[in-house]
Amino acid sequence: MTSGRPAADEHRANEEIAERVEERAARQRVPGAFDIAFLSGAEHITELLLVRHGQQSFDPNGPVAQLVDAPLSELGYRQARLVGMRLSTERIDAVYASPLQRALETGREIARHHRLEPIVLKELEEVGVFRDIPPDRTPIDYIGRLVLMGTRQRMIREKSWDVYPYSEPSAEFRRRVINAIEGIIATHPNQRVAIACHGGVINAYAGYVIASAYDMFFRPAHTSVNIVAAGDGIRALYRLNDVHHLETPEGSFLSY
Repeated sequence: MTSGRPAADEHRANEEIAERVEERAARQRVPGAFDIAFLSGAEHITELLLVRHGQQSFDPNGPVAQLVDAPLSELGYRQARLVGMRLSTERIDAVYASPLQRALETGREIARHHRLEPIVLKELEEVGVFRDIPPDRTPIDYIGRLVLMGTRQRMIREKSWDVYPYSEPSAEFRRRVINAIEGIIATHPNQRVAIACHGGVINAYAGYVIASAYDMFFRPAHTSVNIVAAGDGIRALYRLNDVHHLETPEGSFLSY
């Protein structure tokens, strides 16, 4: 009577060979279209953490100068500390910031946990709404209530910076922001970089990545974390408006 042992051994050997072939095929699998388009599982990428500043303190009816460079409010400082703590356990290779004090202070709260100093780039400033109005004048006095009301209605529908008179043109704003952030990507290959900036700046770059027709296609919350990946000439949007660090045992610190 013939023993079944050799047949069993041969069967097991064939299974092991099949497993090795499958493992090798998995390692050598040709990436799919979505893998490439969205950098899924890509190893050599630059990751940008676009962080909006904390809440600012300003008088909406005040002169243009204080509207442009408003400081953080008390809540804004708390938000900046919370986002700094949230990112303290992640690898951060560099921190960039707008020179406007609300963004720079937020950037410092992020950078200090990593023994870094924010690199200040003027190109990361918020869009220059009412840029060409004298700094000691208020928009309502200089433009008039009726025109301002019309501008407001247009912005609600069109979501374009170009509806504002005496302001930085949309194309000019997008050009300076996108060029600056692309420069950051080129300077920091395969690194993770935090950029403390503004809602308009985040929309300009994220909108460029997804080819949005609007200057403001979403409203970033204060200190929200928005993530874009870059590699092999591809840009992919990973995350928008992450604010889970603002929900704490003491309560919610969310604001817009």
